[in-house]
Amino acid sequence: MRRCGYIPEGIDQKSGEIAFWRSITGGRFPRFHIYAKEQHPDTYLVNLHLDQKAPSYSGTAAHSGEYEGPLVEQEAQRVSSLSLTS
Repeated sequence: MRRCGYIPEGIDQKSGEIAFWRSITGGRFPRFHIYAKEQHPDTYLVNLHLDQKAPSYSGTAAHSGEYEGPLVEQEAQRVSSLSLTS
């Protein structure tokens, strides 16, 4: 994920997913956000979405996330192409 420009954010203690993010504009938001979970050795299931802004209320995880659309599709293709090359 670092090769793709993503910064590690941590591991979700409940799901075991590893979170990563990559800024679009140089600030914290908007950003692409990835959750990755190991399925088999060296094989991960990746969930990608676009966070438009930070959570609106303190203590919540709700955000303005986009899970589809041209920007998300383009980023998925970019990550896929970079992660498949060694």
